[in-house]
Amino acid sequence: MPTDIAQEISATVDAASAALRQIGEADTSAIPEVGRWSKKQIIGHLLDSASNNHHRFVRAQQQQSAVFTFPGYEQEAWVSAQAYESSSWAELVELWRLYNRHLAHVIEHMPEDKLGVECQIESNESVSLGRLIEDYLKHMKHHLAQLGVI
Repeated sequence: MPTDIAQEISATVDAASAALRQIGEADTSAIPEVGRWSKKQIIGHLLDSASNNHHRFVRAQQQQSAVFTFPGYEQEAWVSAQAYESSSWAELVELWRLYNRHLAHVIEHMPEDKLGVECQIESNESVSLGRLIEDYLKHMKHHLAQLGVI
């Protein structure tokens, strides 16, 4: 499973980043309506997700106890604090692409027996590390579909 999902992450990121590069800078900062994110903010949110999940994927492999608990993060606050809307679109896309290529590498080299490690985010129900990885890809695809690139 690690190799399969790592390959799917890489393929998704490669295809999406090619499509994302075709979107002009002017189209990426506009907020579609109150309470929604701009394209830059969506990619920024995906960067935040990559960052938070990177820690989870690595630390869960080192876990010795029954369930490893991770903190959550305030998505809106993270997006706001990082001012993604004033960043370069090309740089955001490239950072997102490279970060996810690295996560695919981490996942590909993950021992199979670590996929069963139970992970709990805040007070949510615990799930296996394998499920956490699957959910990461599902979340990414959800937002890429919002952007119309998959």
